[in-house]
Amino acid sequence: MWTGFVASCSTVWIVTEMNQAASEKETWEILENARSLLRHGGECQQIHFICTKSDHEKPDDLKKIKSAVMNEFKRRKLIKNHFSEDCFKVFTVSSTEFLKGENVNPDHNEIPKLKEILKNLNDAHSETLNYVSGAYGILSLIQGARSGEVVEQKNDLYDLLEGNLSIQLNQVKKAIGKIIKAFEQRLSKGVEKSQNLCEKKLKSFLYPSKMSDRAFHGTLKSAVRNDGVQKPKKGKPKNLNMTLASYLTESIDEKFRKTFPNNIKCGHFNGAIDAFSLSTDSLIEKYKDVELQLIFLQTEENKIKAKLNKTILTQKKLIYNSLTETIKDNMKKCYREAAAFEGRGTLKKMRHTIERHVHSKKCMFEEAKNVMLEQLSDLKETVLRTLEKTMKESIDFSLKTEACSLPDVSDHLQVVKKHYDELHGGQDEKK
Repeated sequence: MWTGFVASCSTVWIVTEMNQAASEKETWEILENARSLLRHGGECQQIHFICTKSDHEKPDDLKKIKSAVMNEFKRRKLIKNHFSEDCFKVFTVSSTEFLKGENVNPDHNEIPKLKEILKNLNDAHSETLNYVSGAYGILSLIQGARSGEVVEQKNDLYDLLEGNLSIQLNQVKKAIGKIIKAFEQRLSKGVEKSQNLCEKKLKSFLYPSKMSDRAFHGTLKSAVRNDGVQKPKKGKPKNLNMTLASYLTESIDEKFRKTFPNNIKCGHFNGAIDAFSLSTDSLIEKYKDVELQLIFLQTEENKIKAKLNKTILTQKKLIYNSLTETIKDNMKKCYREAAAFEGRGTLKKMRHTIERHVHSKKCMFEEAKNVMLEQLSDLKETVLRTLEKTMKESIDFSLKTEACSLPDVSDHLQVVKKHYDELHGGQDEKK
């Protein structure tokens, strides 16, 4: 099923016909139901709403349709809470115009724009930059190590870098600690709200106003057999775990979006990782004799920050989903019990079993909060441990590597530096 891999998509395309783009109910319901999976539980940065069959529409009508879609997006609060207007774009496409090739009318057909977007999605440039950056750093280290001994200067610089590292780690620790504290405060409010209002939420799930008991019997039976989730062939899936966890997730949604943006360029933990720096740029001016070693340090710093940002992007999905997963784990016992009922009065027994269990297990909301906070703390320790270990080793390599019989790599260094500068220039232009 598409939900199995959509959490790994950075861009999602929704394709619908022009004449029903803004009004098609099912399209918007799919987007609403998948919002958490795409944003906090996923990696989605952009949603592209593509309107087909624009062949016979006038430019003014196309603008009205695109405007209607944007207005519908703004009206859907469930989606707006997860995605800003900058993340949502509307495009029109026409098969007739597309076949004209270079003479395409941009008012009717935006396929060229979509092609350009696909090109930019290709991460090959970033991967190449990382590879060249690593080579540039290693070659700088080798050439620097064989450029003669400047022991006293190296010792001074070593102590200075160790001090800088300690200060920077402390700043990252404080920044992330402050963020975790903010999550704790929001989650505590979510727990209180959940404990006070969960039975009301549960009632809306167990006693749907627009469905007869006869019809709902099969829905609930399917849900309890599948750990609280009912997935119909058509229509909206029903997830009791998400319903029960909704006050918790709502309490942190905005904070989570700002702390863990899917666009890595914005920086996780409010930019605390990106702000980490040993200040090698300024040190190069003062310690010219070990410039190449400092360049190595600089490339290692950039590499580890990029690696950590990718790690966080993966981990944040697990952290966000932990709220619903903890609720599901606490509900499994009653799901099994409810699924075992057969015969007359089964619906009543299933409802009563679930209601009784939720009433007796209100502590599960506090547990869900604690699990999330523990995972956030674990992530903080991973970040600090990785930064400290990697940068300490890099400082040792850069300033304690002996020349021995290291080869002369000056020519290779010059070539790689040229490629490195070219790639960095391209990266800056994209930003």
